[in-house]
Amino acid sequence: MTVTTIDGREVHVDAEGFLTDPTEWDEALGAALARAIGVELTERHWEVLRFLRKDYEGQGETATTRRVQTVGGFPTKEQFALFPKKPAKKMAYVAGLPKPKGCV
Repeated sequence: MTVTTIDGREVHVDAEGFLTDPTEWDEALGAALARAIGVELTERHWEVLRFLRKDYEGQGETATTRRVQTVGGFPTKEQFALFPKKPAKKMAYVAGLPKPKGCV
């Protein structure tokens, strides 16, 4: 497990930079992670991120884009607009969760 400093605090990350301990995350860190990948967070972004965090607590794994659409109610097209190119990876990264299964 690697330790890195993000926004002035140490967090544990994997080789791809995803947090390995979701309890180290808070919204200030989420904002810093979003800035790092060029995403400016709006209230709609936060709604998606809060859904992901809550869903992770219940499911024990990070939701895929399909689950974010069907359970969370955020259309896939909107996910791509909010988190361009690779929404599942970017949403998980900013939410401080492991990369979803099936993501390359």
